[in-house]
Amino acid sequence: MQHSFKRLTTIAALDIGSSKVCCVIAKVGADKRINIAGYGYNASKGIKNGIITDINQATLSVCNAVEAAEQMANERIERVIVNVSGDKIKSVIKDSTIALNKNRPVNEADLSKVIGKGIHKINVEGCELIHCLPTNYRLDDGEDIKDPRNIYGETLSVDILLGLVPDILFRNISTVIENAHLEIAGKAFSSYASGLSCLVEDERELGATVVDMGGGTTSLVTFRNGFPVYFSSLPVGGNNVTNDVAFGLTTSFSHAERLKTLHGCAFLSSQDKEETINVYPVGEEDDSFIKQVPKAELISIITPRIEETFEMVARKLRDIGLGDVSSHRVVLTGGAAQLSGVREVASMVLDKQVRLGRPKNIGNLPDNLYNPEFSTAIGLLLFAINYTEKSPTKLVNKPSSSGSGMYGKVFSWFKNNF
Repeated sequence: MQHSFKRLTTIAALDIGSSKVCCVIAKVGADKRINIAGYGYNASKGIKNGIITDINQATLSVCNAVEAAEQMANERIERVIVNVSGDKIKSVIKDSTIALNKNRPVNEADLSKVIGKGIHKINVEGCELIHCLPTNYRLDDGEDIKDPRNIYGETLSVDILLGLVPDILFRNISTVIENAHLEIAGKAFSSYASGLSCLVEDERELGATVVDMGGGTTSLVTFRNGFPVYFSSLPVGGNNVTNDVAFGLTTSFSHAERLKTLHGCAFLSSQDKEETINVYPVGEEDDSFIKQVPKAELISIITPRIEETFEMVARKLRDIGLGDVSSHRVVLTGGAAQLSGVREVASMVLDKQVRLGRPKNIGNLPDNLYNPEFSTAIGLLLFAINYTEKSPTKLVNKPSSSGSGMYGKVFSWFKNNF
């Protein structure tokens, strides 16, 4: 028992969102089995639409979440795997091709060679490189192949997915982490982490898009053949719905959030016209000033924003050729995806099979964390133990102050811990 305990490694995930900051600490055994040791979360401050707007407030939010997790786990952490979000996320596909020896099948050295050629020099254009992932292989310009080893061919090609975010955005995140006396051991897009925690293997293989609906932004990742092949984001989230309600009903943001949570729905039913809800006008807390409005009025404010969000998702899917592919599944996750009726509206607008995704790929998950709003935090842990990133040989047009040695730190940390 003692020997088994000594083999455990502690890892920590930090999800910095527009609505909440969450830290999860876990123990990982030699078999890569994850056991949650502690977690903590609190409302975000100094963060809007995935962007740091107040360094001091954001640092305080991180410190509070980390401290709560440390107390529960009875463990001090120094390094974290952190998420990256915001509406400036983009992805680029870089391809690479090499000639093969026709007298033998493809081997591991060929895979390393074609990948190495593809990532020899990457132009990041003032961005921070978050992901560098080999995805689909092809032999002789044929169909995509997940694993070409032991197959004969004349040429081998690979697509390498680059996930990028503006350098200044990541620099602010790094500053907050540093101010909290922590070190970034790894980083991943929120949607990618959520995909790792929510999707089942068949969905990743056959093709699915995860729509991670956060407070300030909605992030997307598309999987195919087991790999992520596309990253994107939208500048809308659950807070936009709350703002619409606050403005439309002339109430406070906090009361609008409560109305959305308790009575909100993404579509109108005939029964909603007969029900009424209590609304406190802005600045009034006395019950004598309560006004009653039809529930239908609340829902008529919410519905257009939800429909608009999925129309934007539909445009993204059309851009990558998946708009008319009815077999392509969509999985909704994130705190804003829990609004009643969102799944039905998404299915109608996107014309696809849609389900609500919860973190499911870790055993013995505490009930409090089995919730769509914790998909990213749990996914970051899975990202850590299934790390497949490749290190570029050279980054072009990258400011020297942006931490070009980060990948060396990441690989060193994962090598030492796993």
